[in-house]
Amino acid sequence: MPIVHEGLAREFEYVTREDEREMILEQIEAGDALMQEMAYSLITGNHHAVDELTKQALGEGREANDVLDEGLISGMAVVGVKFRDNIIFVPEVLIAARAMKAGMAHIDPILSASGVEPIGTAVFGTVKGDLHDIGKNLCIMMMRGAGFVVHDLGVDTKPDEFIEAADDNGADLVMMSALLTTTMPNMGRTIIEFEDMGLRDEYKFMTGGAPVTQEFADDMGADGYADNAITCVEKAKELIAMLRPASAE
Repeated sequence: MPIVHEGLAREFEYVTREDEREMILEQIEAGDALMQEMAYSLITGNHHAVDELTKQALGEGREANDVLDEGLISGMAVVGVKFRDNIIFVPEVLIAARAMKAGMAHIDPILSASGVEPIGTAVFGTVKGDLHDIGKNLCIMMMRGAGFVVHDLGVDTKPDEFIEAADDNGADLVMMSALLTTTMPNMGRTIIEFEDMGLRDEYKFMTGGAPVTQEFADDMGADGYADNAITCVEKAKELIAMLRPASAE
């Protein structure tokens, strides 16, 4: 259904890139008024409302995946865009993340019990010398919601730590984030370390962060780049399809 929630309609106006508008609108319009209320409550950080609305939706017999996609992820997608575009800042993202967790507390047990195979496995860290993690954490939350297993390596992650984690966890994707221009080159150095170990072709590599561009990612030898949490999930799915073409059919 079209957006009927006035607050959500106002929030959606902050999404100005056409490709992002299409993706987010598709998720929102797949739901109904209850899902729109949930998305708006998440964007505004009302974790009590998200908690109650999630319980209500599941109690009415809605599928957990539908509640996740149409209510929680659609709301968090707007948060990701607003954060990237400097419309909101770290405190607002943390409040929205708390609301997301309130909903996920009801959804996670259902998804875990369903035995559904994850889309893929990723290790995700902020590169060596960089202590910023808000954008990374937002991407991780969205990826987990989309069906990925994501191992959070935290901040100041050294190349050998990426290598060890990727091997230990059977990763498909190695994902790196940086906020400082001085630490961006450590993405390339990490990929080189994999190459030196003869492991470059075992994984797909993704980069992101405020100063990172597609051109820089290409220069570093990365397989993918994303500038926000929505495209992060979409690009990760594309890379998984490249690794497992049969399963993507």
